Amino acid sequence: METIHIYHTNDIHSHLENWPRIRQFLKKEKERHQQTGDQVFLFDIGDFIDRWHPYTEATLGKGNIEFLNECQYNAVAIGNNEGVNLAHDDLNHLYDHAKFDILTANLFQKNGNYPDWIKPYMVYQTAQGTKVGVIGLTAYFAHLYELLGWKLTEPFSELKKWIQPLRKMADVVILLSHLGIHDDERIAAEFPEIDVILGAHTHHHLDIGKRIGNSIIGAAGKYGHYVGHVTLTLNNQKQITAKNALLYVEKDLPSVENEDEIVHSFLDKGREMLQNHVITLKQPLESDPFRETELALILCRAIREWCNADCAMLNAGLLLGPLANEVTDYDLLSICPHPINPCVVDLTGKELLEIISETKDQNLVKKHIKGLGFRGSVLGIFVFDQISFVQDKVLIHGEEVNLEKNYTLALPDMFTFGHFFKNVLPHKEKNYFLPEFLRDILKWKFQM
Repeated sequence: METIHIYHTNDIHSHLENWPRIRQFLKKEKERHQQTGDQVFLFDIGDFIDRWHPYTEATLGKGNIEFLNECQYNAVAIGNNEGVNLAHDDLNHLYDHAKFDILTANLFQKNGNYPDWIKPYMVYQTAQGTKVGVIGLTAYFAHLYELLGWKLTEPFSELKKWIQPLRKMADVVILLSHLGIHDDERIAAEFPEIDVILGAHTHHHLDIGKRIGNSIIGAAGKYGHYVGHVTLTLNNQKQITAKNALLYVEKDLPSVENEDEIVHSFLDKGREMLQNHVITLKQPLESDPFRETELALILCRAIREWCNADCAMLNAGLLLGPLANEVTDYDLLSICPHPINPCVVDLTGKELLEIISETKDQNLVKKHIKGLGFRGSVLGIFVFDQISFVQDKVLIHGEEVNLEKNYTLALPDMFTFGHFFKNVLPHKEKNYFLPEFLRDILKWKFQM
């Protein structure tokens, strides 16, 4: 009989306040299993980095890779926070010093070849000779990857291409899936060749896993609140006789000596690295999610100018604090930590008026949101540039909106995904501007 222990993390999103306990736990568990002669694998299923954290922003994620190295991870899959929140060259060098494999079968260079740091799969061999095949897939944001100079293929098609050859090479097949729970359930039903699916992306957690057909699905939530553990038992013919999954709750893990100091050191290190001067303000710039402030207007104007659009709008809740005196890169990150890009949509005057009307909905203004790149809490009021209101009329560049005329509207990309303005925006063609985030555009405006 052979026992294989698989520990997995996902969607940490640079919540390094939870990392000291996770790191200590993983190291001790690996030592414990190795002393009993059991095989241990350690995988991360993507979105380990998130550029809201100063240390991640300052190192463009490379500092996070050192954390994975310390714990001796075997392999990782790429999440969308690695894939579409870094410029092409930054992602291309993110893993320069990685001591683990990067497994993502559906990410390619523009020419159709894998970058030299990516493998579609790996076959690992245990001390008892069991061959463990591991393949990775990432979420299908093909258009965004294309804008950044990559080629992303449809994950199910890529899986179909690799699964039979991998099954022939391996006694056990594991999928690292940064696709989301619904795709994981579909894969479990359609690909009985896969023994274990380790999931991510939709921030779901499965306390004891989920069994569908031959597969067991494991998932460890988000932000390091959980660590996943799948145990496989094999007989002498290298056949799996038992599969079990469980989660460890981070807050219940043993505390770490000087834990608070360690967590603050991550923040302090990043803060020190982001002290580059941006501008010295003569007057403070306030922020308020429910009031039109000069700071919100400056950012809105900057987005319109950056995108060369007719008009622009954004929500005041994007700005999480004021600016005053000497402004640094750290200050801009603090008030605008979102990995959100600007976007331009072509609209008729009639469509533009419909969207503007929807922005007045107080339920939308007061809406508390999570995800879509937003790192604040409440949406806030909408502010506009080159859109003004005179009595019951809406003016663009001082002229009343022509219902039949076409206008270009610049706005944060979070509003184009169908969660807010559901009648018009989801059906329009979008022009995304990557890789700059809103804080980069604000910096550009300050330094003009």
